[in-house]
Amino acid sequence: MVAYQKSNSFVSKVATQNDIDIATKRALKAVDKIPYPKGHQSVILNKVKNDLNSAPRHDIPHFQLLPHSAAELNKIPEGRILDYLYHRYRYDIYPLTKKIDDYPPCLQIEPSSICNFRCVFCYQTDDELTKKINGHMGFMDFDLFKNIIDQAEGNVEFVTLASRGEPTIHPKFNELMEYMRDKFIGLKINTNASRLTEEKCHAILQSNASTIVFSADAATEPLYSSMRVNGKLEQTLKNVENFQNIRSKHYARSSIISRVSGVKFAKEQSLDDMERTWGGLVDQVAFVDYNPWENSYERKLSEESEPCSDLWRRMFIWWDGKTNPCDVDYLSKLKIGNIKEHSLSDLWKNKSYNRLRANHINKNREKIEPCRRCTVI
Repeated sequence: MVAYQKSNSFVSKVATQNDIDIATKRALKAVDKIPYPKGHQSVILNKVKNDLNSAPRHDIPHFQLLPHSAAELNKIPEGRILDYLYHRYRYDIYPLTKKIDDYPPCLQIEPSSICNFRCVFCYQTDDELTKKINGHMGFMDFDLFKNIIDQAEGNVEFVTLASRGEPTIHPKFNELMEYMRDKFIGLKINTNASRLTEEKCHAILQSNASTIVFSADAATEPLYSSMRVNGKLEQTLKNVENFQNIRSKHYARSSIISRVSGVKFAKEQSLDDMERTWGGLVDQVAFVDYNPWENSYERKLSEESEPCSDLWRRMFIWWDGKTNPCDVDYLSKLKIGNIKEHSLSDLWKNKSYNRLRANHINKNREKIEPCRRCTVI
């Protein structure tokens, strides 16, 4: 099996070379303003400064602004650029250097494990996950959500609302968005857009989220609904267009990046077709490479021995507080604890997590289920 490089799975035209040059100049202007805050952040920002002022090297990890991070940085106010660079460095470089500190670079929170779609490439097609009797389905309690956000604020700047389910079907979705308002540099919401009402559009835009990702894989029917089972392209298009109209009319100064992103699953899918259909409604159109997420436990053994980058990049918290190192393991065979019983920082650094990381570093993936069947590196 071919290794799935998560950092290189994004196919898009999100930024031109000129955009990258502008972002790099903004970044250099910010990092040239010394002295930095003392301590750990100062060390990281000095590394950012040195890397941005030198040519990339292939023998050691080298920080640079890629198209997607350049697009993000160009939306960041000047007063937050240093914070963005500090957390972006941790997100990009720590998986390469196998370093952790007190908090994950990215936190992925699951408001709902329930989804109204049954996409053919998704683990929602596995009855072991979706049967209510198995206990995997539910909505996150609002007080639990607030506790997680309170712990993350000021410590984690990249937060994504999504995972196994559709976040907008949470009965208190608007309240969730309000509680996160202005708390994170990089707040991203992933949605299939099927339940995107006018009220929810306002809630997202009022939260000052940095990115909204509309999951759509095709530009025509019946291709769209053959992959996004239970979905209708006409309704999704209407809802995304409505979001754009509300944004233009009521939030003209919003810096949110809107993106249509699909899974490159079939040869019939075309990025050019996607851009023709969706390009006028969103800022970016992209594909991510397909990885067989639909069942991680029945795949053939992968023989992959390289460590999974997500172990140093992000942590997942399910609707019931269960904490997991990845969402390929959607049945939580690798669960590391529960946020109801331990702090966010303690979970990120606990013995179970570090043992899993050590096993990956020592090329022992074949001893771990489902890591031994997964190709993500």
